[in-house]
Amino acid sequence: MNDEKTALGQKILKLKKQKGLTWTEIAVKLGHAPVWVCAACMGQMSMTPETAEQTATLFGLDEAETALLAEPPYRGSLPTVVPADPLIYRFYELVSVYGTTWKELIQEEFGDGIMSAIDFDMTMERQPDQKGDRVKITMSGKFLPYKRY
Repeated sequence: MNDEKTALGQKILKLKKQKGLTWTEIAVKLGHAPVWVCAACMGQMSMTPETAEQTATLFGLDEAETALLAEPPYRGSLPTVVPADPLIYRFYELVSVYGTTWKELIQEEFGDGIMSAIDFDMTMERQPDQKGDRVKITMSGKFLPYKRY
């Protein structure tokens, strides 16, 4: 199943390039945030049937591909345990270096629990800087306390 979603994501990337579209332009057409639209097109989110239809129309996808866009994915499916792509690896490195710090600081502020990746928003923007432009990623997830039972 996930191989199909991955293959569809690669197809959408090619079509996006052929059409000269940006994720921001696609997001405006679909009525969602660019980060979510990119994740959904890459196979990490499930679209509503309506959004899947809009995406299919935009990219000329067939009925089976449209249905696949609406199916729940197997999330977090990178081809290797430790990512080999240098950009993706940097996020792995951030978790390896700062993961325990983020955990400590979040739990000090909120208590024993987690930050949701389901009730979650993320934005990415370019920040001009004299020493070279910077990538600014803002993540916001609902705090979910662990239940005691």
